[in-house]
Amino acid sequence: MDPNMTQSSGGGAAAIIFGIIYLGVIVLMIAAMWKIFVKAGQPGWAAIVPIYNLVILLQITGKPIWWIVLFLIPLANLVIAILLYVALAQSFGKGVGFAVGMLLLPFVFFPMLGFGSAQYKGAAA
Repeated sequence: MDPNMTQSSGGGAAAIIFGIIYLGVIVLMIAAMWKIFVKAGQPGWAAIVPIYNLVILLQITGKPIWWIVLFLIPLANLVIAILLYVALAQSFGKGVGFAVGMLLLPFVFFPMLGFGSAQYKGAAA
């Protein structure tokens, strides 16, 4: 008899806990993006529609719509995402440091932007 088969390692419980936390973070990010869109005068439901949410983000930040094509190019999409986050932070009166926070800890800084006191100032461009 295999000794590994007689004892439970608890891996299943850890996976369930991780899954619940992961789902919670996803719901938090959707709610934060929804609030950001509403603050900018856009429909909140657009936050959950793929590609269209990117179009709305580009409108909020004042960037051209053709930037969507740049998101399809490897490595260029990273640069464009950084520029978009900086412009989004500036559109809400925040600085480059806040944009760095949005890049490194999005599950903290996006809710801060959405649920915090930041007001939409207009397109950064």
